[in-house]
Amino acid sequence: MVHDPLDLAASGLADGLVAAAVDAALAAAPLVGSGRGDDIDGLAVRALRAALAGLEVDGIVVVGEGEKDEAPMLFVGERFGTGAGPAVDLAVDPVDGTRLAAAGRPGAMAVMAVAPRGALASLGAAHYMEKVVTWVPDVPAGASIAELVGHVAAARGVAAAEVRVAVQDRPRNERFVAEARAAGASVELFEHGDVERSIRAARRGGGLDLVAGIGGAPEGVLTAAAVRALGGSMHARLAPQSSAEASRIGAAGLSQARLFGLDALCGADAWLFVAAVTPCSLGPGAELAPGESWRVGPGDPGTRRAAQGDRSNP
Repeated sequence: MVHDPLDLAASGLADGLVAAAVDAALAAAPLVGSGRGDDIDGLAVRALRAALAGLEVDGIVVVGEGEKDEAPMLFVGERFGTGAGPAVDLAVDPVDGTRLAAAGRPGAMAVMAVAPRGALASLGAAHYMEKVVTWVPDVPAGASIAELVGHVAAARGVAAAEVRVAVQDRPRNERFVAEARAAGASVELFEHGDVERSIRAARRGGGLDLVAGIGGAPEGVLTAAAVRALGGSMHARLAPQSSAEASRIGAAGLSQARLFGLDALCGADAWLFVAAVTPCSLGPGAELAPGESWRVGPGDPGTRRAAQGDRSNP
């Protein structure tokens, strides 16, 4: 039997946390398509902060997304909950895909990772990270894209041409696209939705085999909680995109040369909670309409909850 170190499912706290994510998503809904990204973030932040305040936990925010995007945020170091119950750390993005929500496009979600105190990597000085995510377990940390494509092809028993690699469409990621194509893989480019693609890649049968490239560091920590729960593989390295970010990383004692394995990003069994602001695809069995939610954690391979409260377990 899988052990839940926080006992979130048995205590009912998992239900409270997913409800908090849904509150954030529903609060943002009236402004979907308005073009007002900061206002969308602000509505989600206020709703999420209010919902978290009443939970029976001793919580601390350790990873937030707002600073990178200069958007409303739950602050790193912010306390939440009643102070009773388990000591938990929170990585959070009240709206991952704010630009998507502002444009009325699919892929925007409220997302939170919850782990025992001290389990989540604290990377507050870092905004960007090079990362690799796959559902294939025990992939060697630091493997090249060609090696990763080979591992996936072997695990699926298919040719490299059937391996599906997602890369965020940015100039900084051109080499990842080139390496994946050189290895014979099929490449899916995406504009926004780092966490959405990473969850699909971490789920066996999620429609993607691999996510590779430089994206947000906060999203990397959020993703690590899901990858750990789903039994996949992940490694990452800080990848500052400005001299100012590089200086902050150095001042914080963080090394750009360090390769973070999954345990360094999420050092204990953790939970991920997602609620759709706009339609989201986490793969077969987890297609979310606005207001619907999905969670994964110890002993829970992925539970979708419809807006009206119906559940399914893909």
